[in-house]
Amino acid sequence: MACAARRLRLGSALPLGCAVAALCAAPASASDLHLFTPDAFQVSGDVRLVAVNGEKGWLDRGLGKLRSGSDGDLRVRPELGNVNLVWQPQFTWSLSATVVGSLQGGEHTQAGLSQAFLTFRPMRSSSGTSFSGRTGLMWPPVSLEHEGADWHVRDSITPSAINSWIGEEVRPVAVEASVGTTIGASKLRATAAVFAANDTSGTLLTFRGWALHDRTTLAFDAQPLPPLNGPFAGHQAPFTHPLADLGSGFARRPGYYAKLAWILPIPVRVELFHYDNRANPEIVTATPEWGWRTRFDDAGIVADLGEGAELKGQAMQGRTRMGFLMYGRRFADERFRSAYVMLTRPLGTIGVAARAEAFDTRNRGSIIDDDYDENGWSAMLAVKRDWTHATGLIELLHVSSDREDRDDFGLAPRQRQTRLQAEMRMHW
Repeated sequence: MACAARRLRLGSALPLGCAVAALCAAPASASDLHLFTPDAFQVSGDVRLVAVNGEKGWLDRGLGKLRSGSDGDLRVRPELGNVNLVWQPQFTWSLSATVVGSLQGGEHTQAGLSQAFLTFRPMRSSSGTSFSGRTGLMWPPVSLEHEGADWHVRDSITPSAINSWIGEEVRPVAVEASVGTTIGASKLRATAAVFAANDTSGTLLTFRGWALHDRTTLAFDAQPLPPLNGPFAGHQAPFTHPLADLGSGFARRPGYYAKLAWILPIPVRVELFHYDNRANPEIVTATPEWGWRTRFDDAGIVADLGEGAELKGQAMQGRTRMGFLMYGRRFADERFRSAYVMLTRPLGTIGVAARAEAFDTRNRGSIIDDDYDENGWSAMLAVKRDWTHATGLIELLHVSSDREDRDDFGLAPRQRQTRLQAEMRMHW
């Protein structure tokens, strides 16, 4: 594990190192340079009062779907949410950086690096075409629920299952380029990237299933897996490192993603996204951790309904495979799907958000079979109030899911959880 971490540290520095080297040759005026000025820093954080029931949370090595659980009875307690320190230095008028350090509280406290990337935005051309690029450790542009350099959830406390999974298992070291243009009354933007250090994406989704929470994976940190029974008990580590590049060297098998965003003449935006990590499903480390060949497609829509109301929706389907061929099938071969719709609307000084979603997985591997299949749904209602440097939120979330492998732990396959939480989020 130490050797793998060293490879990741050295490899992850390459895109940033190349960009910094290019920066040294680029002249910058004093008015463009903002390294340690007050406007280069942001701080955000939140505290919560949480009431939750249901099974043990996944961060406590259970199969619960929420950030925290109670192992049965109702539990009420205060929690530290997420604290983020954001540094955004400006090197030239077109070149900047984003570095985010995070502290995540709750069941499993962690601190570390969340994002670190350079951004290049030259002036828009006279024809109306714009170009931008990013390189470093960053989330791909998938979520419709997150915003800001600290990647916080805008209208609620807990994101959907889709974007919870993006935060925990889909954050590579990438080189990304985007180009935008106007065609008639429509606007188009295309984005493409090559990336590395995301070879184990799919591990958590297979062994635990979908979840709903606002924790994200920090660089070099691991995510816990549920207890592993049967053939995988001694052949998979009880954890996964989502930010890992397995095998010899760095970026020997780079993955890629691509996105197309279309703003229609009416107030509607449509987004299409494709991801393929191109990992080798047969590679395994000494710990042991496996490569997971993971691909997915995501479609999103945002519609302005007028008077501040907005309708959002996302749908994702994909497949992840791991292990050697046995009887013509990989050890693990999972197909996963999830979709949600969300309506937000201001009511005076209060913002209201309601979301409904469904998710499932289907396993047809030679070892991981339909005992690991999952079906579930969730419903969420949130209200928020904004002040100058604070946001108050109250959220009610209910999740129902069915997994046959809960039998292995003496649990009923169908489990339900309800959580009510109040949050005070501060930002400067």
